Amino acid sequence: MKNNKQIRTLILLTFFLLNFSQLSFSNNISLERVEPMFWWVGMQNPNLQLLVHGENIAQSDVSINYQGVNLSKVNKVEKPNYLFLDIVISKNTKPGIFEIKFTQKNKVVETYKYELKERNKKPNIHQGFNASDAIYLLMPDRFSNGDTANDNVKTMPEKADRKNPNGRHGGDLQGVINHLDYISDLGFTALWINPFLENNMPRYSYHGYAITDFYKTDARLGTNKDYVNLVDSCHKRNLKVIMDMVFNHCGIENWFIKDLPMHDWIHQFPEFTRSNFHACTIADIHASELDKNLMLNGWFDENMADLNQKNKYLANYLIQNSIWWIEYSGIDGIRMDTYPYPDKEMMAEWAKRVFVEYPNFNIVGETWVQKIPFAAYWQKDSKISGSYNSMLPSLTDFPLYSAINKAFNEKEGWTEGMSRLYYVLSQDFLYPEPDNLLVFADNHDLDRILSSVNKDIKKFKMAMAFLLTVRGIPEIYYGTEILMHGFASKGHGFIREDFPGGWQGDTVNAFTSIGRTKLQNNVFNYLQNILTWRKNEPVISTGKFKHFIPEDGIYVYFRYNENKTVMVILNNNDKSDKTLNTSRFDECMRDYKTGFDIISHKQINDLKNISVPAKSSMIIELK
Repeated sequence: MKNNKQIRTLILLTFFLLNFSQLSFSNNISLERVEPMFWWVGMQNPNLQLLVHGENIAQSDVSINYQGVNLSKVNKVEKPNYLFLDIVISKNTKPGIFEIKFTQKNKVVETYKYELKERNKKPNIHQGFNASDAIYLLMPDRFSNGDTANDNVKTMPEKADRKNPNGRHGGDLQGVINHLDYISDLGFTALWINPFLENNMPRYSYHGYAITDFYKTDARLGTNKDYVNLVDSCHKRNLKVIMDMVFNHCGIENWFIKDLPMHDWIHQFPEFTRSNFHACTIADIHASELDKNLMLNGWFDENMADLNQKNKYLANYLIQNSIWWIEYSGIDGIRMDTYPYPDKEMMAEWAKRVFVEYPNFNIVGETWVQKIPFAAYWQKDSKISGSYNSMLPSLTDFPLYSAINKAFNEKEGWTEGMSRLYYVLSQDFLYPEPDNLLVFADNHDLDRILSSVNKDIKKFKMAMAFLLTVRGIPEIYYGTEILMHGFASKGHGFIREDFPGGWQGDTVNAFTSIGRTKLQNNVFNYLQNILTWRKNEPVISTGKFKHFIPEDGIYVYFRYNENKTVMVILNNNDKSDKTLNTSRFDECMRDYKTGFDIISHKQINDLKNISVPAKSSMIIELK
């Protein structure tokens, strides 16, 4: 009996101790992070919301004592590990450091030293980008390895493996910096690199679109300071910088996914539910709510949590994050991934807030839709979006991309061949600003253009001549200039191969003319010639566009302003050279007698009849 009493007493004591220890543990307060980590005085918007994360941090009281800074509200949410602090920074607040104190029962348990900095005053920052620019797109993991010491990081599970087309290969920000002269000398004026933020996922994260920390550069690519150095180095070379951002989703290993602030921070389903990827449903006036909701709320992938931008705290977090990166790094523009997929009202608010702070900025949204009306719906001041205004200045022109990838392979028809290009451009009346569309022949998600034209160099050169003279902002994918090829259907790793010469020990270095083949140098020089010419020709960037219905496989269009006219001829005939009688184009040519073809560097003394070789282009400055 005595033993039973002792056992019962021991059980009760053990139960008490366990519960007491859990109670004591639950009352422990720790501070793990504050985001944004610092901010700036002199912003147009005086309001700042800090996300504070730490164990049981919501059980603390918060205070700030700094002249010009007012803690207006402390927001508690579902999870006790979060606080959202609403702060107002007055117009005359001076830069400095102040303490955010977290107290419990009048005892300070945690302190964070918060810095308000002076705004970025470096030269040539926040310039925006426009049709005067030509953009070079690259994937940092696949471009060049400038720092082998960061190839593998102990705290990150995925290690470098160049043999795996879907693995990390070791390219980094320093590798990009090392080859900025190459990009600039080629004739480009802007650089867009795929996302460089931390993607600490177990595998297949080299692409950068599964972000696990929105404020931190992936350690295998470098540091935040390395990115600032990249931006500064670009600006010294008159290269603008476009940052690739993602608001629709993040990696499931993101720190706040592992400890959700609240249930509706992300879209959740009883089981994994994928998006239907039908972006047209957002503009479709007949679309069912079922289809629209699945498009917006379904996940891209099991490894990418779909963020809920209707959550006001998440919305503010993402908006402030982009403003933080703009101010911190000095970038000139943003490319926003999967633009139609997040909540469209939140995205419009984001764009508004960005342009309040940076009126010269530009943003291009990835609008992956094939039909022109569905694309035009998303441009700022759209004529067909009803009462909705996206506030998005620039779009990716997927309809024209599709036409480029088909036109040069087709025989001429009413809507095929060169007519395919004509009909896309003839619908520009649907866009408020067609000159601000991003035009491209391929990118990191698509078949490389050389493969699309069956490795036919003549077709390839025609596509490039068109891309660099048509209205809009041209983007060219890294390696296009050295004839890199690949089909997306074989795996994305094969359209994102390493740039030869970017790694120590590479047997070929295509960054140098001696490391390129004769054909590669021919194409490199072809692109460099047009890009360099284009850079100094406002008639191409701001001039008007006029085209004529293609006839006999020949498409002719003009770029013109008060001072100059440029005639572009595309002869899509496979075998026969053509002599083009130009009387049909008299409204654009009547004042001109001669011309100079900037591709062949030949003078044209008779503009009435121009000889055009088969499958070729001419870019003629009229004199």
